[in-house]
Amino acid sequence: MTLRIVRLGSPRLPGEGLRIGTVRRPPRGVPRSEFASQDWYDVWYPNLAPSAELVKQAQTAGTPAEWAAFARHYRAEMATPENKHTLALLAALSQHNDFSVGCYCEDEARCHRSILRELLAEHGAHIV
Repeated sequence: MTLRIVRLGSPRLPGEGLRIGTVRRPPRGVPRSEFASQDWYDVWYPNLAPSAELVKQAQTAGTPAEWAAFARHYRAEMATPENKHTLALLAALSQHNDFSVGCYCEDEARCHRSILRELLAEHGAHIV
């Protein structure tokens, strides 16, 4: 069983399983009834998205130092007890189920999902 980190809106891979959107906002202009059929996500879970302030910080991070600052702040947000429980739950589920988590960003290296990948791995997730 595996956990995949994906770009929301990209075509689903065979065996990808349930797709969880870890984004602050739903996709614009897409009816809620079409989120899954258009390969956005099956379940919206904004709890694992950066706060609105951090989203702005990430979008304007132009240097490695600015991106590192964003990463530190996002990791701090994910260190709350409720987020740590969610990460542990997803890591445990990855041992028994196929599912994916994702964000809209084109470049994973400059997206919170790269840090989310690290956090899930640190919690023992089985990631493809």
